[in-house]
Amino acid sequence: METSPQAQAANIRPQDEPSADRTGPARVALVGVHGFGAIHLKNLERLQQDGKVELVAVADPTPPAPGALAGTAAIHPDLQSLLAGGHRPDVVIVATPIQTHAPLALATLASGADLYLEKPPVASLADFRRLQEAAEASGRSVQIGFQSLGSQALAAIDKLIRDSTIGTLQGIGATGRWVRDRAYYKRSRWAGKRSLDGVDVVDGVATNPLAHAIATALRIAGARTVEDVASVETDLYRVNDIESDDTSVIRIRTAGGPPITCALTLCASESVEPYITLQGSEGTAVFHYTEDRLHISTADGEESLEFGRDDLTENLLEHLAGRRELASALNDSGAFMTVLEAVRTAGPPALIGPAHVLWEGAGDAARAVVPGIEDALERAIGAHATFSELALPWARRSDAGTGVLFDAGGRPLAVERTGAMLQQSLSPRPYLHPVTTLGGTVVTDHLPADHPWHLGAGFALQDVNGTNFWGGRTYVRDAGAYVSRQDHGRIEPAANAEDPASDGPASEDPAPDGPKTRQLRWLGAGGQPLLTEQRTVSREILGERVWRLDLRSELAAVVDVSLGSPGSNGAAGSGYGGFFWRLPACSGARIFTSDAEGEPAVHGSVAPWLAWTASFGEVPGIRSGQAATLVFSAPAEADDPWFVRSSGYPGVGSALAWDRPVALVAGETLRRSLSVWVCDGELSPAAVESLVASRHKD
Repeated sequence: METSPQAQAANIRPQDEPSADRTGPARVALVGVHGFGAIHLKNLERLQQDGKVELVAVADPTPPAPGALAGTAAIHPDLQSLLAGGHRPDVVIVATPIQTHAPLALATLASGADLYLEKPPVASLADFRRLQEAAEASGRSVQIGFQSLGSQALAAIDKLIRDSTIGTLQGIGATGRWVRDRAYYKRSRWAGKRSLDGVDVVDGVATNPLAHAIATALRIAGARTVEDVASVETDLYRVNDIESDDTSVIRIRTAGGPPITCALTLCASESVEPYITLQGSEGTAVFHYTEDRLHISTADGEESLEFGRDDLTENLLEHLAGRRELASALNDSGAFMTVLEAVRTAGPPALIGPAHVLWEGAGDAARAVVPGIEDALERAIGAHATFSELALPWARRSDAGTGVLFDAGGRPLAVERTGAMLQQSLSPRPYLHPVTTLGGTVVTDHLPADHPWHLGAGFALQDVNGTNFWGGRTYVRDAGAYVSRQDHGRIEPAANAEDPASDGPASEDPAPDGPKTRQLRWLGAGGQPLLTEQRTVSREILGERVWRLDLRSELAAVVDVSLGSPGSNGAAGSGYGGFFWRLPACSGARIFTSDAEGEPAVHGSVAPWLAWTASFGEVPGIRSGQAATLVFSAPAEADDPWFVRSSGYPGVGSALAWDRPVALVAGETLRRSLSVWVCDGELSPAAVESLVASRHKD
């Protein structure tokens, strides 16, 4: 038998090819007996007792403890001496540090043995391609140790998608929140490294501890090869004193499937088993892949199913016997390696500053916690957004599609966002976030986990001639329910219109303190223009604790249009649409008008103003909440009812189509103008009355 180039390089003689009808147990060698290698040792002991394998040798520079090996397995310090020891293994399992995978895998294939290689396969896409070439040249099989891909739930998930059990699959989210202490990063020289001694390692949250989350999401999406991935975006962070990331979002666009967003951290308040969320048009399915458990939620109810799992070592042996396909073949790891390569070539992870971190425990047992990270992960997968796009206080600033609209002494008061990068299902549109008090308290929210389409402060409608400009599901009268439809429009700058949010921050505006006017187009789901809008925003600072935001919208019909809401389509009490302000989480909220107080009393009422006072921005262990008050004036042009929510989520709107649509003929214009006082501290009803009255005197 001719010696292969790989074997020549390794100075190892290839063995004869094992027969598919081989009798007797497979001869197995294990390289790496500590860490995850210890799990393999236990599994091999089980398989040896079942008569399926014979552990003939192990290799590790640190020998196993006395009595750790069953039988007569030989012990070697490295793979080279093991392969030279005459053991002639049929299968070699490599469970060693990441940076050693490539040379050990190549040497194994050159010896003529089949290979089980722990994840991640290798530390670069170039090494992956070399490994593919070597496997093809040797004719050997390579199984990659993504154990979750042995789950029998995957077949059930494939069927669930084919049968449209949850409707059309619209997106996939992978969520992982684990806890790791300082000792975890001291367990070896390579832990948490991007490279070691000039060799790639890439030991980050997405590529090692929670790599299964990404690999499983890719498999569900049908993305296996390099060609199956269209693009990968990374948003990488770290808290610990390491080179690699410990808290990150990876956003993947597949060539033909739904978007995949992976939101992962090792800085959670407590460890929770990771899961994959399948976002369907008619429901969701959540796959807890470490437990092989699938939970399905649809309008028909909920169902939890548990499945078995195929052991990947046994699967490899059955494949070699000609009875099974590999559950986690080398070539099927191409999509994952494309993600790893994006992480490897990305810039260093950004440090999450100490002001945003809590440390629990002491010494090597100390572990970092990013308060609120659980909510941030849910927001990321719900909106398919990065931490930067979520504008989290510790995240990198994203200048794409944003600009400071107004400031006070260099401190931003309102940031304008085009919304152009949002998913179509969120009805991309311009909005303001964050809006802050003069004291720096944030009083808007966007992309919340409960309603990802709630976008700060702005204008939106759920029904314009059947197009949804609000985002999320559409309320349909005939169905008597919210229905998922591909009916989302977008609001964007008119052609040739000035767009400071993309051209630069508002501070570059020739009149930075003056009114800002935007010319906008409301485009239907098919791109057809339905409305044009002239939106004007201005501000006035009224002292050290109060400033006022004035907004004016002029909607002109391009064609005959009907402006509607869920309320006008039959959903009583849900007449939202027009101006809307999503507030952040708050406590001690008091909501009142001039003659009513509390959500039930003010919701749907007509009043000249509405006030919301509460404590905002509390982060337990980091900072206490700050009192702030928002005072909304009703539009001067119409007696639109107030839409108010506080029990389910905090939001205020002025509803222009509360229970009946507004019809405009082509060329007709509808105007709405209102003001919002943004105040530090808690204002009484009398103080609010005085504030509003002073505006009318101006």
